[in-house]
Amino acid sequence: MRTTDFSRAPRKAQATAMFVGATRYSGPLAWARLTPRWLRMVRQMKRMPGYCGHQVFYEAPWTLGTIGWFETRDDLLRFARTGEHRELVQWVTSPDRKQATGGWIRLWSAEEAGYSNGVWRAEGDELDHIERFTPVTGEVEGPPVARERRGRARARG
Repeated sequence: MRTTDFSRAPRKAQATAMFVGATRYSGPLAWARLTPRWLRMVRQMKRMPGYCGHQVFYEAPWTLGTIGWFETRDDLLRFARTGEHRELVQWVTSPDRKQATGGWIRLWSAEEAGYSNGVWRAEGDELDHIERFTPVTGEVEGPPVARERRGRARARG
């Protein structure tokens, strides 16, 4: 169900700013040297005002990434200024490429409206699907969501 009230949703769903980043490390020795720096940085991140949560992901062969959620973009950017974060980035980006061979970070801002259902729905415990899909560029109104016999929704049009 569409909503702008995420007050009963999990903390990550209440965030309005998110970053996704990844670093391709040079190998297992770099991971070993990373560990104490990473742990210090995560402790700092968790103490920051507006921190809502984070998750780590892996891509073969040596890439580790992080997804982090913050209440606001300013909260996220203040974390990026911390000494622990700056130290880790400087260590990773050493010109000799001893630690890593590449990295990237992207920032996202949440739209005001989204979707919630059931126990996480602030407007009540309703658990239902939307009647119309969200419009895409060029549409004034999205197409209706048709119910199929097996409970799967599909768009008509």
